[in-house]
Amino acid sequence: MAHIQYTDGLVREYVLFRGFSNTLKSFDAELKHDKDKSFRVDKIIDQLMQLIQTHDLQGLRDLWSHLNNHLFRNLEHSYTAAVNKLEQSILKFYLVIAYMSNKPDKINEFFTKLAPELVSQSEWKEWFFFPFCKSPEEHSAFAVCFTKQWQDTLLISLHNFLSTIYQCMPQPTISKVEAESSLLRKLQEENAQLRAKLQSIQQQSASAAAAAGSSHQSRVTSFNDGKTRYTSRATVGGNAQSLNDIVPFDIPPPAHIVDDFYIIAQESNNIGAAAESQARGLKSLIRNISSGGSPVLGRKDTGSDRNKRRSGSVGSRSNWIHG
Repeated sequence: MAHIQYTDGLVREYVLFRGFSNTLKSFDAELKHDKDKSFRVDKIIDQLMQLIQTHDLQGLRDLWSHLNNHLFRNLEHSYTAAVNKLEQSILKFYLVIAYMSNKPDKINEFFTKLAPELVSQSEWKEWFFFPFCKSPEEHSAFAVCFTKQWQDTLLISLHNFLSTIYQCMPQPTISKVEAESSLLRKLQEENAQLRAKLQSIQQQSASAAAAAGSSHQSRVTSFNDGKTRYTSRATVGGNAQSLNDIVPFDIPPPAHIVDDFYIIAQESNNIGAAAESQARGLKSLIRNISSGGSPVLGRKDTGSDRNKRRSGSVGSRSNWIHG
């Protein structure tokens, strides 16, 4: 968290501006003994290693208590086991370094001070044998802690754990000044680039429009020039004619248009008249039949007619006999 150092500088500048000399002295003294090391994880790891290498058990306990009160206590309950595992591993690492440095007095001091606290924890039962073991690096319970791989893994795990916490912890408003300033500068640079790009696009569009306009104007000019030349040639080649001098062509009118639907209508009228005449004849015949008269039966026989019929009938029989 490099921005924390920048924020510390802002605070010192503000205190100087206000003339708070005593506050400035206290602030500088606090910074010298800052256990959080401006929230720089590498500095905290270096401080832990220094306390372990110098066998400062009390300083190691104080630093871990500070981290526990200001960081680990605010974590969710699910991280409690991980925090406890890291703490126990740091204490075991302290014993390993004390043994490798040939400091049996520091090992005895460790168990004297922490035995009441560690005796109730199951994972420390075998470690109470550590001060009396002649070759703990070969013992199955302690050998893994003497390997470089275990020690490097412990420091890397602690570094990653602290880095994650510092990244997720809420920040005060004043510590966001630098981040917001850098973000504002970045946005301003992006806006400047976008404006330059937009201006370039507008210039290209204007150039293209101007080129298209000049091309269109040249085409119109060439068309007008051609029209003028044609008019001039017509005027020079012969006398100019007016509209009154033009004689229209003798175009015959179109032939009579035959309407097929009109012919169909006439045929329909003729057929209707014939049908109406036949209907009248049938009606007259039916009327005569219903009245009992007949154009043939209704005629009265005259005497001459009866004589003709008789003579005709007799003559016919006689002719039939003679024949």
